Amino acid sequence: MKQLQQMKEQMDAAKARLDTISVKGECQGITVVANGNKKILEVQIPEGMDTEEIAELIVIATNKAIENAESVFESEMRGMAGGLMGGLGF
Repeated sequence: MKQLQQMKEQMDAAKARLDTISVKGECQGITVVANGNKKILEVQIPEGMDTEEIAELIVIATNKAIENAESVFESEMRGMAGGLMGGLGF
């Protein structure tokens, strides 16, 4: 039971760390910023672009930002899982 509580505390700490990590996805001048928990924080759009082009590029940049956030998330979880496995005698 103690290990379960410890695991929950480690998960909470990992989520808090992921909230502080920013990743970006960019496409032709549009930048989307997300955190390690895959939440979009900001969209940067250069002036002078037409609406249709902006919409397409936001989708691409958002997907790139989410992919980058997923990589950070997986890395954080692998690190945490490694610590847990060591604690279980593996």
